[in-house]
Amino acid sequence: MRVLIVKTSSMGDVLHTLPALTDACDAIPGIRFDWVVEEGFAQIPSWHASVNQVIPVAIRRWRKAWFSSGVTKERQVFRKQIQSVQYDAVIDAQGLLKSAALVTRLAQGPKHGMDWRSAREPLACLFYQYRHAIARQQHAVERTRELFAKSLSYEKPHHQGDYAIARHFQGQKQGGTEPYIVCLHATTRDDKHWPESRWLEFIQLVSDTGCKIKLPWGAEHERQRAERLALGNPHVEVLPKLTLEDVANVLAGACAVVSVDTGLSHLTAALDRPNVTLFGPTDPALIGGYGKNQHQIISKTREMADISASQVLSTLWELHLPFFAKP
Repeated sequence: MRVLIVKTSSMGDVLHTLPALTDACDAIPGIRFDWVVEEGFAQIPSWHASVNQVIPVAIRRWRKAWFSSGVTKERQVFRKQIQSVQYDAVIDAQGLLKSAALVTRLAQGPKHGMDWRSAREPLACLFYQYRHAIARQQHAVERTRELFAKSLSYEKPHHQGDYAIARHFQGQKQGGTEPYIVCLHATTRDDKHWPESRWLEFIQLVSDTGCKIKLPWGAEHERQRAERLALGNPHVEVLPKLTLEDVANVLAGACAVVSVDTGLSHLTAALDRPNVTLFGPTDPALIGGYGKNQHQIISKTREMADISASQVLSTLWELHLPFFAKP
């Protein structure tokens, strides 16, 4: 059985789809998936053993010059590629009008998606032949698992979902034998940031334990913040510019991760690493860390500044990490 998945973005949403593939593989021996995903996240589906082909799409980039000759050619190549296979099922797990109209509509095979009341954008369901009612008040991972189960006619498992990508990084862990914590300090919204003053307090507290800290970054302003946090703190390392797979390798080798609400926090969860995620204005109930060893600190005031460095350190103590003994 060959199935096309349409789940283009964001990083967290793409990662949240992986447990549904694992469910389907357990229920339907020999099932294989192709996956349409935004080019920036194209590495992620390839980490799951059941994915046969990753088909990158560039809607975010294309829409800036939709009718230019270069973009028109790229869209034609994409259309030819997606229409070259007759699929047994096409599952639009994005639930957006753009994914349905620009991607799902083009694919060959019976099309499945969420119904009018379930989809993020109800008009998207007009492009599906099979529309499934999916309860909204459950975690995004569970919603996608339910969609796959209904689309492919098997019973959704009752156990916690398995991303099944941690094994891809076994034997590739970074950082030698010296234990380290990764601090994911970058996020897209200002109100989701933990203030630099709080990070500096936490970094100073960790220095007393002898544990190292690694700081990844993506954009230039994130690198500058990382440099400020590392200044005068020899136990802190600012990592070089890394690919997504390189970042995953660093996370896979970490003894623990402290993160704000960001896509890399979901990657940490998918890799089964102990993770303490800090939440202020966002609600973790439906989109928070899903998986093993995931812990949350939620600001009572919804202000990130009201989470203290000592709270974070205390939560790490409670995890009883073998490398992280109280000084």
